[in-house]
Amino acid sequence: MSWWIKTEPLSVERLTVAIAGLPVALVGTKLVQLSDFHYDGLRLSEDLLSQAIEASNQEDPDLVLLTGDYVTDDPTPIFELARRLKSLKSRTGIYACLGNHDNHYRHSKEKVIEALTRVGIHVLWNAIATPLGEEFPLVGLADYWSREFAPASVLDRLDAQIPRLVLSHNPDTAEVLKRWRVDLQLSGHTHGGQIVIPGCGPAPILLQQLRQNTPKPLQSYIPFLRQCSRVVKHWQWAQGWHRVGRNQLYVNRGLGTYFPGRIFCPPELTVITLA
Repeated sequence: MSWWIKTEPLSVERLTVAIAGLPVALVGTKLVQLSDFHYDGLRLSEDLLSQAIEASNQEDPDLVLLTGDYVTDDPTPIFELARRLKSLKSRTGIYACLGNHDNHYRHSKEKVIEALTRVGIHVLWNAIATPLGEEFPLVGLADYWSREFAPASVLDRLDAQIPRLVLSHNPDTAEVLKRWRVDLQLSGHTHGGQIVIPGCGPAPILLQQLRQNTPKPLQSYIPFLRQCSRVVKHWQWAQGWHRVGRNQLYVNRGLGTYFPGRIFCPPELTVITLA
């Protein structure tokens, strides 16, 4: 792995999120989120990965959460990435969901889970864990584009009176998850739109608006329009905090990137304090 698409310096984003009914003992709990590594020798430099791991450890987090797309297509690099991620430190552990790229080939999911599990990272695929206690469960969902995305099979098992944290790679799932209580959903997938136009927002939002006002026969001439529409439907949730119905959603911009790279959209490590 010796070359990659150029990107901007790592940005550490900090926010405090209020959780209704959060146990008093968990007020002030610090979460770190990392997402969309795309570790394949092209989309994530070794230096940036090292910086992200070091920045996470410096935060001394209570819980580290990874929200998918560890590889891009060939899953083989996951074993080296897992070896690097083994250096992450957390008081109550490291938990992960998978993304669409982690399911690219027939046996990709199994390889990614094997590699992460081998270094002590807990992978949640339609599963519940309680690293912060029974009164604030952590839910990890199968990827939205997989045939196994089944939120009801997990969320229906939880008492509606109990607050919960949900990992779901694709932010489009927030629309589906409005049926349930989701105090905080952590997602990635969008790379923040990769290109942000100052004063206007992520470029895909503008492309989406342009599409609505362009005759269908001419839409094919708009660069990247089709690609953006395939990535996600709700580009208004491309990055940052959002209220979706009664629920809260945070979308991390990720670490990796695609051509043509990131412009005014730096790779992100998120630090969330619960209140």
